[in-house]
Order: sequence, then structure tokens, then C-alpha cells
Amino acid sequence: MKLLIVPVDFSKESTNGIDLAITISSRTRSDIQLVYVQKKVPDHYPGTESEHVKLAKQRFSELINKYENKLPSGVKLDYIIKKGKVYQEIVNQANAFEDSAIVVSTHGASGFEEFFMGSNAYRIVTATTRPVFTIRYSVSPSSFKRIVLPIDITEQSRQKVPLTTELAKHFESEIHLVTISSTKDEEVIHKLKAYSRQVAEYLREHEVRYVQGNRFGANITDSVIEYTKEVNGDLISIMSEQGTSISNVFLGSYAQQMLNKAPVPVLCITPKELHIHGSFKASGG
Repeated sequence: MKLLIVPVDFSKESTNGIDLAITISSRTRSDIQLVYVQKKVPDHYPGTESEHVKLAKQRFSELINKYENKLPSGVKLDYIIKKGKVYQEIVNQANAFEDSAIVVSTHGASGFEEFFMGSNAYRIVTATTRPVFTIRYSVSPSSFKRIVLPIDITEQSRQKVPLTTELAKHFESEIHLVTISSTKDEEVIHKLKAYSRQVAEYLREHEVRYVQGNRFGANITDSVIEYTKEVNGDLISIMSEQGTSISNVFLGSYAQQMLNKAPVPVLCITPKELHIHGSFKASGG
């Protein structure tokens, strides 16, 4: 992750994304680019469009002054102002760079422009193939000491393992490998154990510390959040969407639930064809 794209709407809540980006950059040394997408001049900000842009630049200048001294040496912090649909412009900006990721607060809208983040955060997650880190109202952790990695019986579920492993190595994290299911069917449990062994082998090969666990529950989101609280997790790694299965996976609304409920930051990864050398193959649909 060479560049972190951070959408802002100048509300206090949206700056949580900047705090999280700085936490990530402190270990990955990724540059950070703040992005404001101008939709229209709000009624409560009278004046011409150029005056609106001028005000946005002023706000950016204040943010740069506030945060640049918190960055690791050599890491760049800049900004860009775009115009259009928020989620589309954020995704396009991320796609303009190789090895980029997006860091976004799931709440905002109380500041410079109304109704910016909120639903746009989930739209960004579902519209991009880049990794997306999200954060709610909570204070950004200073490090990722414990990363919760839920695994279910779908092939896509394991696609998040390589990036999560890479992140864990940067932060010297302990990964909590937890199998998730809404059923105790023997066939499902057998498959979950097999997948868990494969992921554990991959983590051992990459010399990442891990703890194994399991959870059963009708609501997968609640089960993962409950487990995260029990182990004092700092980050949850999920897929943005997955195929339907009897294990009740993070399909659409489950990912959205996680973004809206998680008490810690969430890393969302989009399924794609992926081969993991030496351990297992995880292929998406």
C-alpha cells in the first residue's frame, strides 16, 4: 500500500479517517492523499463555486498543518479537490495509482457539506477492488496489536489472508483466526477446520503469531464483534461480499452491518481470483 486515499468532508467525524491513515502509514510508510469531492454549493454556504473551492482549500491547509508533524519522516501528505459523485470520484482517484488503499470514516455529514460520508462509505467499499479501511466514531488505535480474521466455508473468505498477513507483519500483530458459522452441521464443521488448518499453515510459513478460535451464532456480524471485544481486537478483516452459503457469510448487508456496528476499524477486501503459493487456492466467483 504505497498511497492511502482518505475522503474528507471536513466534519470532525471524517477526520477519524486521517487518524487511521496515519496509524497505518506509521508502519507501512504509505503516502496520504486527502480527497474532497464537491457536489454542489450548499445553501448555507452562499457565494460562487470558486469561493466554495477557496474555502475547501483553506480547510485543507488547516488539516495539513495539524497532521503533517504526526507523519513518519519522508511520508507525503497532500490533497485534491474533485467534483462529481462522491463514491465514484473516490474510487477513480484510488484507481489512478498502483498499490493504493482507501481509508474512510463511516460517519460524517456534520460539517462542511451535508450527507457526505455515511452511505457513501459503503458505496465506496462495494464499488472498488482496492482494500478499504473503515472507522466509525471510535478513536483510531495507535497500533494493530490483535487482528481478528473471521473464516467461513466459502472460498472467498480466505482471500483476505495474504493482505491481512502482510499488515500483521508490518505491525507485529497477533492474528485471531476465528471460524464462523451459524450451524453446527458436521460437514460444515469439518470444512471449517480444514480451512482453518490451511490458513494457520500459511501464517506459520510467514512467521505471524496467531490464535485460533470459533464462534457459532445466527448473526455473524454480532458473533464477530462479540469475539473482537473479548480479545480486545484492534482491527477486523472481512470480505466486502461473498457467495451465498449455509454458514451465513458476509453477503452484502452483513458487510454493511459490520461497517455500521464494529467498535474497531474494519479492513474490507473485495473477492477476486487469487492463488496463494504453497498453502491454498482461494478463488472467487
